[in-house]
Amino acid sequence: MQLASFTNRPPQLLQSLEALAQRTHHQEAAETLVQELSGITVLVAKKFTNDRTAEGILEAFYLTLGCISLALSQADIAENDDAKLAFLLHHGAEHVFQMGFRHIKELSSLPYNAFVFAFDRDPVDQQRNIKLLFSKICRADPNSTWHGDEEFRKENLERQANKKIIECAKWLRKKHFNGAIQDTDLDANAVISITVIFSILGDGRIVARAGQKEIENLINRARELKPDVDTGWEKLLNKIPPEYHLILRERMQEQRDTIIKKIFSKTKINTVISVIQKEYAGNELEVDYP
Repeated sequence: MQLASFTNRPPQLLQSLEALAQRTHHQEAAETLVQELSGITVLVAKKFTNDRTAEGILEAFYLTLGCISLALSQADIAENDDAKLAFLLHHGAEHVFQMGFRHIKELSSLPYNAFVFAFDRDPVDQQRNIKLLFSKICRADPNSTWHGDEEFRKENLERQANKKIIECAKWLRKKHFNGAIQDTDLDANAVISITVIFSILGDGRIVARAGQKEIENLINRARELKPDVDTGWEKLLNKIPPEYHLILRERMQEQRDTIIKKIFSKTKINTVISVIQKEYAGNELEVDYP
């Protein structure tokens, strides 16, 4: 039987300190780093944990350790301990910590989902989000394997994707066939789904919001005219900036064998409308009747 292999991966800062300990003359550099790390830890405790308890100071140290480690992981340097140490000594622990915290602030400014609400711009909520991300990603126990950099990479990819979806939905809203939609709240996935669904008719309209009666008319027309779905989708893509094509094509693939098939089937119209309402139209549905 083959035993599973486990790799101990300490925080990047700890790797750098271990490299420093291997140097012959390291006392002065070590003392400087200890002083800097102590000062940063106190500041983190005052702002994020508790500078009056041992537990608060320890938690602040874990956050300091992880934040500097995050900065080292994102810096454009060679993937070895000596390179990380050289970067740390050259820039200083405080500057590297600020680099890591800047990554957290930039990440917090990206949307964590594809919804946009007015209160997302509230300063109190924004500060709360920064603190939550800081604790989630940067907490690093020196005695445990650290995954903060991987967590950051994953979170950043997801939020960048959400940002692109929101930008696409906003563009579609501006080009809505019946005039630009001005609402501040936005269900971006619903906007894109509605646009893709209505474009199967191939009539050239960009529909970014729909009501129940419009959905019913769409189903009736689709079943009567039996339009070529791919032709309708290509007409839509020809009107839309290339940077949004991948998002729309992915949505088309998702819907081809699900809701689009239902629209052309003999499923009761009310049933299809209900599915669109619950699974696709989201907050972008205009209710026309009970």
